[in-house]
Amino acid sequence: MKGSIPESKIEEIRQRADIVGLISEYVALKKAGRNHLGSCPFHKEKTPSFTVNSEKQIFYCFGCGQGGNVYSFLMKINNMTFPEAVRHLAGKLGITLPTTFSDEEEKRRSGLKQELYRVNTLARDYFARQLFSEGGKNGREYLRKRGIREEVVREFKLGYAPPVWRYLRDFFQRQGTALSLVEKSGLIISREKGDYYDRFRGRLIFPIEDIHGNVVAFGGRIIGEGEPKYLNSPESPVYIKGNNLYGLNRSRDDIRKADGVIVVEGYFDFLSLWNAGFRNVVATLGTAMTTHHADLIKRCTKNVFTLFDPDQGGKKALERSISLFLGRNMHARVVVLPEGRDPDDFVRASGRKALEDVLSGARSAVDYYIDEMIGTGKTLEENLESLRESIPFMAQIDDPVERNLFVKRVSERLQIDQALLKKEVGKVLSVEEEPSAGGAGRPGRSTVDLVELSLLYMMVEKPARIDQARDYRVLDFFSNRELRRIGQSLEELRQADKKVSVADFIEGLADGAAKRKLLEHAFADKPADERITERVFIDAVKKVKTRWYKEKHKELKTKLIRAQERGDAELCHQLLKEKERLLNEQKAL
Repeated sequence: MKGSIPESKIEEIRQRADIVGLISEYVALKKAGRNHLGSCPFHKEKTPSFTVNSEKQIFYCFGCGQGGNVYSFLMKINNMTFPEAVRHLAGKLGITLPTTFSDEEEKRRSGLKQELYRVNTLARDYFARQLFSEGGKNGREYLRKRGIREEVVREFKLGYAPPVWRYLRDFFQRQGTALSLVEKSGLIISREKGDYYDRFRGRLIFPIEDIHGNVVAFGGRIIGEGEPKYLNSPESPVYIKGNNLYGLNRSRDDIRKADGVIVVEGYFDFLSLWNAGFRNVVATLGTAMTTHHADLIKRCTKNVFTLFDPDQGGKKALERSISLFLGRNMHARVVVLPEGRDPDDFVRASGRKALEDVLSGARSAVDYYIDEMIGTGKTLEENLESLRESIPFMAQIDDPVERNLFVKRVSERLQIDQALLKKEVGKVLSVEEEPSAGGAGRPGRSTVDLVELSLLYMMVEKPARIDQARDYRVLDFFSNRELRRIGQSLEELRQADKKVSVADFIEGLADGAAKRKLLEHAFADKPADERITERVFIDAVKKVKTRWYKEKHKELKTKLIRAQERGDAELCHQLLKEKERLLNEQKAL
């Protein structure tokens, strides 16, 4: 649904967009000949098969079949509508679009999100001003004691919420902003009598940005005594807790450059490492690692250093993180700080060099799990409990070689028969790998005719061939109705003098076998010599027509036999004349 956005603007944005640059914001891509290659963000895979072509401005995953252009990528990766994807890309390119919308639902959803971004940005700037005001002295002093430099404070726009009940509420009222809207952002809370009060009071404020740099939420750390020590915004139309990593918007380029990321738990762990010069770092916002977190990280790198607090909560978070990373065929290492210190304390006391030394000696996630989490049970019951916990964990390891090595080491540690343990892990795997209805996976075999499909692709690639195809009437000889319809739409575009591009044409097709095959064809190597391509085109036309005549002859033969069996002389005569006509036409090919 394109809505009210002019076609000319949609085309301008698509042409100006760099699909490799855009997708690189989400997926780590490497040059591979004329294409760029990376791990697919839409399904789990061991070998990268997600391919991007800058010349044709298309992408395609040979594993799951997802493909399209810049718009379809944004729609899939960010769960956007088509108008939202166009407006998002227009904003990145600095292209102004009309503010009208195609329907009331799109207007309401888009309008609410933009308003919440605006409210959060105003609140961020308000909190930042409060921190550097006379009233923010306690907040500045607290940051100074934690060793956070002022340039880092300003870079991340840290702020301060005064210890009063209606400071932010009154600020928005003076701004003329509807308090019901501010409530939707989670910044204020409604009272029973209909008024509102501030959620954050007497706290140091950490603005939370999404991957695009929009302020979506806030975290607050109490200054002085009080509970809870940390308070986060509730979920809202622009914020889901498990979908964001603190600092990723600012650190992702450095993560890709270093081809590795340090994952910590809290705001101060992150800021202390950034303060010490570590730029390839993210924080989980104090929540447990989620599948979305792991996917966000994998788009930047497959190499992870987990650096969690040594308390019980940190150990549980670490165990979940390890399983998520190994389940995505990522290389995870566990950093254990000496004397049970947390990352913030350690880097402030010991410095960057000391942490670099600890990172370089980090154990693999597999070694850590076996040494620290399985342990050395002294009784049969303890060993059985460790075994029960380790089986589903091992089943999550995506790489079969690494999984088998894990099974071997666990069997040695628990003194259990390796073959038996491997069998138990295999049972879990067989259950997990049962296909589900509608589930994503490798696209099934298709009955799409490859000769007809190659003809269509050559017509898209060189529109002058559409005229040739019309002259040859080749579409009349197509056996596949869907491909014939696609070819007819190409002829209509050509007659209307509309420009046809590979990216736009393929994107306009319904998802299915034909679209997948055309995308695969787009990434195949083509002859460099135009004369060879022209010969291939003519040969394909002949193949399609020859096959059509062959099928017609078979049909006529069957009809003729039946007519002879019935003794229908007149029908036999008509069929023989039809056969002669077809033979003459075929000779003229």
